[in-house]
Amino acid sequence: MKYAVLLPVAAGVTADPAWIGPYVRHAEACGFESVGAVEHAVVASSYSSVYPYDASGRMELADDLDIPDPLDLLAFLAGQTSRIGLATGVLVLPNHHPVVLAKRLATIDALSGGRLRLVVGMGWMREEIEACGADFDSRGRRGNEQLEVLRKLWADTAPSGASHDGEFFRFKGAMSYPKPVQPGGVPIHVGGHTKAAARRAGRYGDGLQPLGVAGDELRSLVALMREEAERNGRDPDALELTLGHSLSVVTPEKAERLGALGAGRLVLRGAPTKDLNEAMDELSACAERLGLA
Repeated sequence: MKYAVLLPVAAGVTADPAWIGPYVRHAEACGFESVGAVEHAVVASSYSSVYPYDASGRMELADDLDIPDPLDLLAFLAGQTSRIGLATGVLVLPNHHPVVLAKRLATIDALSGGRLRLVVGMGWMREEIEACGADFDSRGRRGNEQLEVLRKLWADTAPSGASHDGEFFRFKGAMSYPKPVQPGGVPIHVGGHTKAAARRAGRYGDGLQPLGVAGDELRSLVALMREEAERNGRDPDALELTLGHSLSVVTPEKAERLGALGAGRLVLRGAPTKDLNEAMDELSACAERLGLA
C-alpha cells in the first residue's frame, strides 16, 4: 500500500512557504509516498452549485481561504524535496487549456525527476468553470478531449509534431518540449463519484480516485472502469485505485481492508491546524503506526 498526504488546505497554510516547505519535507522524511494539492481557481462568494460530497451542499472550505495554484505549489515543493511524489488532488480540468497545461505538467515532471501524478476532475462549481471561460454543460466531452490532447503532446512525434482536430481543440505540427520524464507521460488518475468518471478512467486514465463512495457503489465504479478499459483494448490490471482516509485514525488493519477492495494507495487527510509542530507530530505518529521508513 502507498500512503499519500493531502496538503492541509483547510488550515489556510498551503500558501505560506515557511509552513508548507517544512511540512512536506517532514512527510518525505517520514516515508510517505506523495503529497496532493487541491484546486479552486476561484470560489464564487454566493455560489448556487451543489457540492456533492456533503449533505449541506456546501464545501467545508471558506470562500476567502488561501488556495494556491496546485501546479505552482507543486513546482515549489519539487525544489524543496528530492523523493516524495507530487500530485494534484484534484485539478479542475475545465479550468485549463490542454496545450498550455501539457507544457506546465511536463515541465514539473522533468524538473522533479519524474515525480508528478495528475489527478483530474470535471468540477462541480458552475460559477468557477464559467469564470475560467469553459462551458459547464459540455465539460465532460471537453475533458475527454483534453486528456487526448495531453497524451498527444507528451508523445514523441518528432520531427512532424503532434496534430489534433477535435470538437474543442485544433492544432497541427505542434512541438511541445520538454517531454515528461516518466515513460508514457505523466500518470493521469480520474477523481470523482460518477459513472462517467469511472468510464473516463478506464478509457483514458492510469487510475481512479473515487470521492465520497463506498461499499457496493465503489465496487460498481471499479468494475465499470475495468470494463471500459477492456472495451478500449487497455489492461485493466494496470489501473490503480486510490481511496481516502484520515491521518489520525488509519491503521494497517484498515489499510488491509481497503486493499482487499483493490486500493493500492490511500490519500490521508490531516487535522486543519495552523500549528506546524502539531501537524508534523500527526505525520510522525501516522508513519510510526503504519510502519513507514
